[in-house]
Amino acid sequence: MKSYEWPSRFLDLKRKIVSAATEERLTASWNDLLNELAKRTAEIAQEGPNFFPQVSFADLEKLTPEEMDVIRRKGTIVIRDVVVPKEASGWKTALDEFIKANPHAEGFPENNKQFFHLYWTRPQVQARAHPNVLKASAWLNNLYHAKSGKMPEGVDLSVPLVYADRFRIRHPGVQWDVHPPHVDGGAIERWEDANFRRCFQDILSGNWRQHDPYELEHRLDARSSLYGRPSQATVFRTFQGWLAMSETAPTQGTLRAFPDVALSNAYTILRPFFRATVAPGSPDILDAKNWKFDISTADFPGITPSGTGFTGPQPTPDLHPHLRLDKTMTSVPMVHPGDMVFWHCDVVHSVEQEHTGHNDSAVMYIPAVPKTPQNSRYVIKQLQTFLAGANPPDFAKAKEGTTYVGLGADADIKEPISRAAMGLPIEVA
Repeated sequence: MKSYEWPSRFLDLKRKIVSAATEERLTASWNDLLNELAKRTAEIAQEGPNFFPQVSFADLEKLTPEEMDVIRRKGTIVIRDVVVPKEASGWKTALDEFIKANPHAEGFPENNKQFFHLYWTRPQVQARAHPNVLKASAWLNNLYHAKSGKMPEGVDLSVPLVYADRFRIRHPGVQWDVHPPHVDGGAIERWEDANFRRCFQDILSGNWRQHDPYELEHRLDARSSLYGRPSQATVFRTFQGWLAMSETAPTQGTLRAFPDVALSNAYTILRPFFRATVAPGSPDILDAKNWKFDISTADFPGITPSGTGFTGPQPTPDLHPHLRLDKTMTSVPMVHPGDMVFWHCDVVHSVEQEHTGHNDSAVMYIPAVPKTPQNSRYVIKQLQTFLAGANPPDFAKAKEGTTYVGLGADADIKEPISRAAMGLPIEVA
C-alpha cells in the first residue's frame, strides 16, 4: 500500500494527548499491559468457540453477578432462541425472494452479490421490530452504567431504538477478504475527538487497569464520525450484533472476536505512543524491552486514510503483535436460526475468510442502541428515510431513481415497543 504522509496536526494531537512529563508513567503502564497481554493471550489461544458466553434469551434475567462480569470482560455473547427458528429462517427465504424480484439491488461481490446494501426490506423491518430482539437490545444496553449513579437527562437504557443496517447471505466456498480484524464506531476519532478520547482517559493517563469500557458518560457525546464518511455510524451503539437466519458453525463464514475488550482497548489506544526498536517479525518483538515511548511521528498504527476520512482501527500482526491475532481471534460457536450474537462496540472482530459449509451463512445486522439525545435525533432523521424507502442517513445514497418491490411499511411495525423504537406514533385504543 502507498505510504501516507500524516498531516502535522496529528503530531500536535499526539503531543497534546500525552506530554513528555507522563513518559515514565505511560511506559510503566505499557510494560504492565504487555505483561498482562502475554498471560491473557496465552489463555485465549488455548480456548475455542465455547470460550464465549452463551445464554438463552429466557434466562437473561437469571444470570449471577459473576456471570455478568464474565460477559462484560469478554465483550461478546451469544443469545440463544431470541426468535423462533421457523420465523428467522422464513426471513431468509423472504430475502432470497426479494433479491430475485430486485436484481438491481446493490451489493458485493459485484458478480456474485452476498452482502447487500439494503435496509428496509420487509424481513429486516419485521426482525428489528420483533419485541424479543428489542428486549435483548435493552438488556445489553443496561450492561452500561453512569459512574455518578445518576442517568443523564434524555438517556434511558431500557428504551431500545432501531438502527437500520444491512444483511449478508454468504455462499459456501467463496473466499471473504473484506472484513479483517477491525473495530467499528470511530477511527482516528477515538483520539481526535475530545469527548471520545475521554472514554479512554484512564488508559491515556497511565492507569489502564482502571479503564471501564461500560462507563456511559463520555460515550453519549462522543463524535465517532468527524469526516462524514459513508457507513460510519454517528449513533452510539452499545453492542454491534446480528441475527442468524441459518445454521452457521466455525469455519463457515462466521464472526471472530478478541475476547477481552478492556485489554484490547488499552493496547489499541496506547499503541500510537510506542514504537518497536526491533524489526517487525523479530523473535524478540514481544519483549517489552524492545519498545519505547515515542511521540516524534504523526502516524496512528492501524488507522488508514479513506476518501475524506479514515478507517480503522484495524490491528494487524505486524502493527499490533502483542494481540497475537493469529492465535486469539476466536470464532463464535455454532448458531441456529433465531440466535443472536452481540459484541461490544470496541471489540476487535472480523469475519472468517473461509466458508467450508454446504449452505448459505445468513445474518441480519441488528445492533443494540439505547435512547440518548444523540440517538433519538438520528432516529427522527432515519424515520424519514424509512417512509421514503431511501437509504438511512449514515449510509451512501442509492443511485438516483432506484426503487424496490417489497419494502417494509409502517403497517409491519405493530407493537408499542417496536413503534417507539422506530420513532413512529403509538396508536391509543
